[in-house]
Formats: sequence, C-alpha cells, structure tokens
Amino acid sequence: MHVLTTGEAVSDLLAPYAAVERRPGRLGCWVMGHMVGGLDGSAAIDGRVGRLSTAPDVELFRLMRALADVVLVGAQTVRAEGYGPARLPAERIKARRAAGKPDTPPIAIVSRSLDLDWTAKIFTDAPADRRTTVITCENADPDRLAAARGAAEVVLAGTERVEPAAAIAGLAGLGHRTVLCEGGPTWLGELVAADLLDELCLTISPLMGGDPLPISVTPPAAPVAPFALRHVLADGDTLFLRYERGTR
Repeated sequence: MHVLTTGEAVSDLLAPYAAVERRPGRLGCWVMGHMVGGLDGSAAIDGRVGRLSTAPDVELFRLMRALADVVLVGAQTVRAEGYGPARLPAERIKARRAAGKPDTPPIAIVSRSLDLDWTAKIFTDAPADRRTTVITCENADPDRLAAARGAAEVVLAGTERVEPAAAIAGLAGLGHRTVLCEGGPTWLGELVAADLLDELCLTISPLMGGDPLPISVTPPAAPVAPFALRHVLADGDTLFLRYERGTR
C-alpha cells in the first residue's frame, strides 16, 4: 500500500491521456471506455449523466473525443443525453489535421430496435464526410432499417442482436482504429463480457445518492475481467482513474 501525494500540476487535462500509446489489437481496434460514476457507483441521476459530472469532468469528456477515430454509444444514452455530432476546440482540430485525421470523429450508435429520431441533430447536423453510423442487426425491422440507411451509415453486426465483436470489427472495416465508448452501462458491459475493452477512463464524482445503476452492467454468467491501474489524477474532489486490460 502507498500513500498518494499531490504531484505536479497538469496544465493540459488531456495530455496524460494523449501520451498513451494505443496499438490496435484484436479485431483491428483499441477500445476505450469513458465513464463517470458517483462514490456509490451510480452512473446517473434521474436517468442522466450530466448531474454527476463536475466541471473538470465535463471538460475532459469533451476533449477525450480528440483521441478517437469514432465515438461509440448505445441508443438509450443518445436519447437520454440528446446527443449531437462531436465538437472540438479549434486547437484540437488543428492537431488532428496535422496528424492526418478528420476534424472530429463520427458518432456510432448501437441499436437493435432502431427506435431513433432520424430528424435529430445527431443525423442531420453530421458532416457529409463523417455521417453518423448506426450499428444494428440483420433482423431489425425492415422499415426502420430502410430509414436508417437514408439517414446514416449502417453496419450490420449480428443476426438477432448486435454482437460486440461484429460491431467492433465493423468499425475497423470503416478504417477506425481507436474506438471511444461513452456507454451506456449495458453496452459497456457487453464489451467487457466479450473481452473487448482495452482501456477504461473512469471519473469518480464526489457525490452519492444517484440512480441504482452501475457504470457497467455485464450479462449473466459473464467472466470477471481484471484491469490494471495506469494513472490517477485529481482536480479538487474529483478523481480521474485510467485502467488498461490486465492479465488473467
């Protein structure tokens, strides 16, 4: 056991995360998860994440997308949080251009039901060269699937349900190498159960009393997945933890 002491100040909140070498591995992608939880493990308050997030967490959430080739998120989270296309500050866009990347990463939505509003900004405001992607399955409702193809790029990943491995392979097939998963808890749990989560960036918010919903909901009988702590940052009473997949 060690006592952690205050270290040097970090002027750029994203810098410790940007310095990580992320090598695409299984299925051609490195999969990051970025979540916030309260002290009691809750992942939401009144069904939404926003009230859990402190100011530095909000800023990190916005900046973390600069590291991604695609932002992956479940449909329920898109509906609850009112998602739109990714936005980044000018200096982050400049850095991405210098690295040969598009200005912002596209959003990829996981949805079996395709119960989505195709007139929402997540679809209508997405740049033409970075259309929103919808990941669904072959047996999705045919009419909704046709509507999805009219509003977004579509990836079929499984027959009856969205299979995590097929979803990640589908994103790799579109040229995405760094996948940033922003939840929700059920989809994150599916990735963990499939042994596809390479990294978890977890913010611990100094709050208790949120919804009885953890940051990850793994399917029944899923194996336990070990992770190794790589860094700890603090801003006031908010903790920022970064883990990478451990070894069994």
